[in-house]
Amino acid sequence: MEYEYEAMKEIAAFIERSIEELDRREVEKFSEKLVEIYRKGAKVLVMGAGRSGLVGRAFAMRLMHMGFQSYVLGDTITPSISAGDVAIAISGSGRTELIVTAAKVAKKVGAEVLAVTSYPDSPLGEIADIVLRIPGRTKLAEEKDYFARQILGLHEPLAPLGTLFEDTAMVVLDGIIGGLMHRLNKSESDLKSKHANIEL
Repeated sequence: MEYEYEAMKEIAAFIERSIEELDRREVEKFSEKLVEIYRKGAKVLVMGAGRSGLVGRAFAMRLMHMGFQSYVLGDTITPSISAGDVAIAISGSGRTELIVTAAKVAKKVGAEVLAVTSYPDSPLGEIADIVLRIPGRTKLAEEKDYFARQILGLHEPLAPLGTLFEDTAMVVLDGIIGGLMHRLNKSESDLKSKHANIEL
């Protein structure tokens, strides 16, 4: 149990250090864009692969609870994206082919792209209108594409590489939700009113 306990403390300490490294201007621009999207009733499409996709789903759910028109790439009920909408692309490496391609398509139809990545100078970072850099990936895997790594059976060690990005992204995006609640004058009761009420 000692190893597991130390791993938990190391991950928590990394997240805390990463939050201190965040560029507050990037967080501000990211949040302000979401406030703008909310006020004009535009759509938010959240995109991510693997664990980043799960983080994205959690963020999209909280946006929905706040009254955003939020959707997740790949869901059957996701509508088309168009000019004036926003696509939020989450990729630690900024090189996941599916996400980079989807971001390019979003730009092509006139949507703005908000990237959440460890590498602002990556293909995703170069496409994005706003980049929120989140520390976490200390180096890139030799095979850069997420799906290719899965097919080849290439898995990274527990925490030193990709895991820290996703853990940190989850905390940062939850913090942004807290900030949006303040900016949009939303209470926990407001969010609860949109929470699922058909549960077992």
